Amino acid sequence: NRMSIFLSIISALLLILSFPKPNLGFLAWVALVPWLFALQQTKPRRAFLLSYMVGVIFFSGSLYWVTYVSSLGFSILVLYLGLYFAVFGLFFSILNTQYSILNLLFIPCLWVALEYIRSHLFSGFGWALLGYSQYRFLPIIQISDVTGTYGVSFLIVLINVGIWQAMSRLAKKSLYPVLCTLFSVLLVLSYGHFKLNQKPEGKHIKLAVVQGNIPQWQKWDPEARDYILEEYIHLTEQAKADGPDIVIWPETSVPGYLEDDVELRKEISSLSQRISPGYLLVGTPHVGEERKIYNSATLLRQGEIVQRYDKLHLVPFGEFIPWPGFFSRFSFAELIGDFHPGKDYTVFEAGPGVKLGVLICFEDVFSYLARDFVRKGANILVNMTNDAWFRDSSEPYQHLQASVFRAVENRVPVVRSANTGVSCFISQLGEIEARVTDDSGKDVLVAGQKNHDVYTTGGLSSFYTAYGDIFAWFCIVITLITIVLKVKR
Repeated sequence: NRMSIFLSIISALLLILSFPKPNLGFLAWVALVPWLFALQQTKPRRAFLLSYMVGVIFFSGSLYWVTYVSSLGFSILVLYLGLYFAVFGLFFSILNTQYSILNLLFIPCLWVALEYIRSHLFSGFGWALLGYSQYRFLPIIQISDVTGTYGVSFLIVLINVGIWQAMSRLAKKSLYPVLCTLFSVLLVLSYGHFKLNQKPEGKHIKLAVVQGNIPQWQKWDPEARDYILEEYIHLTEQAKADGPDIVIWPETSVPGYLEDDVELRKEISSLSQRISPGYLLVGTPHVGEERKIYNSATLLRQGEIVQRYDKLHLVPFGEFIPWPGFFSRFSFAELIGDFHPGKDYTVFEAGPGVKLGVLICFEDVFSYLARDFVRKGANILVNMTNDAWFRDSSEPYQHLQASVFRAVENRVPVVRSANTGVSCFISQLGEIEARVTDDSGKDVLVAGQKNHDVYTTGGLSSFYTAYGDIFAWFCIVITLITIVLKVKR
């Protein structure tokens, strides 16, 4: 009926408002309630369609910036992602039980199971996870060092279910749902308060990030090569004045192939010598064996290349064509890069006790990549990215959300250097301590540099780093058990 459609649309709009921009994260705690009421007495087929509508509206409103790159890609992506909401609505309708206390476990588990699948299936698209909406609420997100982002998503859904049940007739039979919900919130806040009062331990190191703000249409223009190089050299010279141990440039900031272009390498090597004894970490394409092209990060010291990392997780339809036998026949295939994935988790040695794990572009969205770098010894994570594709949209801030959670999950600082986007320093607690801004405080579509002191950490510093997505798998198992029991009945 019209009321269920209206309620579903309200939920979709509240979810959109929970994410940047406008970043009203508190709305996520009630955003699902109207949708749950719409699904309450709905048959499975209608629940599927209503929920698909919610998903399509939400992803359209939150991922609109994909249209800056491809309208066709945006349409396909939104229609695909909406299916996860549709499946949620379908199973909710089939498995929703009158014993409301069970819903407090099953419904959040179902949501987390679908988020986990979405983050891994078909190369994975872990963007706009519900938990990300809370990236500025530090007491809540501290549980991520145990549960990953999925634990925060679970809690948000739990609260929504508790509110729905408290407002519905089902809750009148028992106070257990309300009491369980309140207990869960108090438990999470207590853990968060405990973690926020722990002081960081480790080595003190000064890092600098450089944000060139080179427009995307200029980045690979041969006539803009000298201007781009001069801009980054100028900003690096400014950063050098504060004596940083490492200066970090963004993804593909070097306007050419550093190791193949003699003049370009000479310029970068000379700059590296001038900031000695510090290190210079730059983003550059690289031509390897068999003329394969890689999206790489290169570390220099005293003019010499020390180490190189080749990006492991490439962007489908951006850096390579998936299933080329099918997609290569379309005209848009000519516009797609021909990059190859790297093979090794290269941890950069940047001085005594300083080990950097570099996540290029959207690699920081994949929690397993960040975790693997930390497990291999990295005590600082660096995200080198270029969000210029998406201009002054919500994308740079949604990208920032992922980095905040990678810091908390692994209890290591995360340093972000963006061509444009949000270049900043994130502590082990998820606090954004400093960022590149202009005089008005604007941090996107501005050029600048920033020095900041961070603490490195040593060893496996969190439960999540050691054991990974155990919580998400617990949710998947609970979901499967619930489905099996329902089928047997």
